[in-house]
Amino acid sequence: MSLATTLRELHVPGTPLVVPNAWDAASARVIEAAGFGAVATSSNATAAILGYDDGEHAPVDDVLAAATHIARSVSVPVTVDFERGYRLAPAELVERFLATGAVGLNLEDSDPATGEMVDPAEQADFLAAVRAAAGDALVINARIDAFIRKAGSAEEQLQTALDRADRYLAAGADCVYPIGAGELDLISTLTTQIDGPVNVAYGQGAHSIADYTARGVARISFGPMFQRHLYGVFAGAVLPALQADRNPFAG
Repeated sequence: MSLATTLRELHVPGTPLVVPNAWDAASARVIEAAGFGAVATSSNATAAILGYDDGEHAPVDDVLAAATHIARSVSVPVTVDFERGYRLAPAELVERFLATGAVGLNLEDSDPATGEMVDPAEQADFLAAVRAAAGDALVINARIDAFIRKAGSAEEQLQTALDRADRYLAAGADCVYPIGAGELDLISTLTTQIDGPVNVAYGQGAHSIADYTARGVARISFGPMFQRHLYGVFAGAVLPALQADRNPFAG
């Protein structure tokens, strides 16, 4: 079985893929060693280690190189947050992406240059072209930004998310990711009304994995939160202890 098929089959509504986000080969190996079935990346975390802000500011060559290092360091499937594709044409995107060894990618529907959501038909066409170029070799997770972009009223945001989910799944996406959907009732509505796997973000732990599982989600991801937490401990506890001549490794 290919790694892409393995990753695709891990997206089961009600038995979600819990996929921690790595930011380099070392963190990816820690995730694999802990027993997780896949490793994800975060564009924000990747940009941070490369010295750039999120939003396609990091050079695409560097982003692809980072993905390559992660993919070759683990034996489980790797899925990469690839923002909106770094303005690569679909055929080139797929060719270069597959060369990294990763088998999944997130593609979002906001333009990083403007912060505005892309026309849904245009985004669906883009996803369809990526699918046509990739065949079954890539697992496409289509991010929907209606909630984080505050696209109208709460009801309008929901309808936008549902409409885009239908379009993106029809275009060939394997999973949709309505990022920013945090309330459990909203998540239940999404998983009930979307005819396909739904990814949610764990956030900072307001709800448990069991809560999301009970709502029928198929994937739970964490974005840059692990990196931020660890670096926060480094900056907020380890380095101050060293400056105060206390043991920085004490519990």
